[in-house]
Amino acid sequence: MRINDDGDQSNIEDRRGQGGGGGGGGIKLGFGGMVIVGILSLIFRRNLFSTLGGSDGPSNGSPAADSQRDPASEERAKKVAVFAFNDSQRVWAAETPQQHVAYRPAKMVLFWDETRSGCGAADAQVGPFYCPTDEKVYLDLGFFDELAKRFGAPGEFAQAYVVAHEVGHHVQKLLGIEGKMRQAQSRSPELKNELSERLELQADCFAGVWGHSTNDRRLLDPGDVDAGLKAAASIGDDKLQKDATGRVRPEKFTHGTSEQRKKWLLRGLTSGKVEDCDTFGATSF
Repeated sequence: MRINDDGDQSNIEDRRGQGGGGGGGGIKLGFGGMVIVGILSLIFRRNLFSTLGGSDGPSNGSPAADSQRDPASEERAKKVAVFAFNDSQRVWAAETPQQHVAYRPAKMVLFWDETRSGCGAADAQVGPFYCPTDEKVYLDLGFFDELAKRFGAPGEFAQAYVVAHEVGHHVQKLLGIEGKMRQAQSRSPELKNELSERLELQADCFAGVWGHSTNDRRLLDPGDVDAGLKAAASIGDDKLQKDATGRVRPEKFTHGTSEQRKKWLLRGLTSGKVEDCDTFGATSF
């Protein structure tokens, strides 16, 4: 992927090394245990570290954690993340007025291990996420290493897709989609997970809409689209559940299967149109 960006940092909060709080007693987990609990937290949308008692994960800015980081690798990852964040916001700033909504920029918070968000404690094990309360995307750049090594989805476009997906959630808030979905969940609790899946799959499609734009501008290299699709498939609910527990439980899905995530990302990439991302109006998704 060709990084075509001026490196604007105006909407970036770099909290790496600042310390995120936490600590206390409770069960102490090794790295393998933290990975497993982190995956389960992602599946069940709950911070299971706090359920176990004690800290939400490794303490932020600790010498052991810092010593494992490669500054050069992190700067490359930051460059991709900042580009994807800024560029996707520029694309949506031009698109949302066509949906009769003015674009309001989000911010992206870069952190190590854990920090605080408007939605509560944020820890790296849960993965990148968007908080609608403070309109910020939270990202520990170490997730990109996990994406490549553990999930088998390397490459800059795979990384960019993750960021663009979170910006897609911001777009959903601005368009009123996220608020309507929450209301629908309150009215119909039995549809809570299905509605969550539809929201996540639409964010995948919105990431694809941005990807379509980068392709039009000839910023993609051969193989980039495949890398993005592989990244989407690697974080499908079915794959994460099977990797974590050896079982697949569709009733617990909140993000969509690997095939569904690939399908909606590809739809956005192919079409480039917001109206083709209506997961809520789709009979099957």
